[in-house]
Amino acid sequence: MTTPAGSGGDGLDPGLNAIMGERRRLINLAYRMLGSLAEAEDAVQETYARWYAMSAQRQEAIESPSAWLTTVASRICLDLLGSARARPSGAGTGSGGPPGRAG
Repeated sequence: MTTPAGSGGDGLDPGLNAIMGERRRLINLAYRMLGSLAEAEDAVQETYARWYAMSAQRQEAIESPSAWLTTVASRICLDLLGSARARPSGAGTGSGGPPGRAG
């Protein structure tokens, strides 16, 4: 059974098929990098947001959407890891310094 979306086979945008097919792989990648499923899903959501923020012309110019999505998701994860490292780890301690105690 086919969809009534038109004469283009399954009726879905090939770019949409490409990125939706990558979702599980991207979440697995982000989870391995971040160690948190919630943060991994946020990173993948941001990756999708960046994909859709591009014009259709720019999306079509990308030879491998899978590679683009992987690169962007990885960079978002690295940015999140860098910002987490810059934040103090002890919430509510008031010291603002590194987690080790001086003195």
